[in-house]
Amino acid sequence: MKGTALALALAGLLLGAVAIAQSPQEKGRAIAEEADRRDSGWHDNVSTMKMILRNQHGGESERLMRRQALETTEAGRGDKNILVFDAPTDIKGTALLTHTKVLEPDDQWLFLPALKRVKRISSVNKSGPFVGSEFAFEDLVSQEVDKYTYRWLRDEVLEGMATFVVERVPRYEHSGYARQVVWYDTQEYRIQRIDFYDRKDTPLKTGRARTSASRRGSSKRA
Repeated sequence: MKGTALALALAGLLLGAVAIAQSPQEKGRAIAEEADRRDSGWHDNVSTMKMILRNQHGGESERLMRRQALETTEAGRGDKNILVFDAPTDIKGTALLTHTKVLEPDDQWLFLPALKRVKRISSVNKSGPFVGSEFAFEDLVSQEVDKYTYRWLRDEVLEGMATFVVERVPRYEHSGYARQVVWYDTQEYRIQRIDFYDRKDTPLKTGRARTSASRRGSSKRA
């Protein structure tokens, strides 16, 4: 009797563990939600950046820009940001204003000082290149959780850093990507790498974050 009771107790524990175990989809979503939770409450920020463009012959050109961002907590809406180029002269004053949404098309406007006009970016053209770079317009919106579906793939050590590897699929029908594979570090849940796959599910490009060990704080990544 005691053996039977013990066996039943163990079976109950196992069933309970199975009941609360996360599926790969649930685990992937939970990781993304935790990353978003840790990257909230910053309200607004200002940053300066340098973009270096390299051509196939090894030539380089630099662009200096500044970005201002405003955190939004309204349902169905994401963060707002404006990106302004300060150098070189031929692109100085060019600006991109972005109002991120969740499932609706994001609102983006590009100001072209040479033409003295504002161009609205079409909702079906978000995959187009941003001012001659490898960034697409859709790369420059805030990464709201509900923009994607998720699937945890594995845990992996990336250059000595423990990470979760999660596949996310854009829910936006006009996205230029079939899917993205994202590496989140397990300590701070920051995105360390993203592999982008085009609409034919062919590897297109890789984004890699270089974060110093001393860096702390929060800034939502666009």
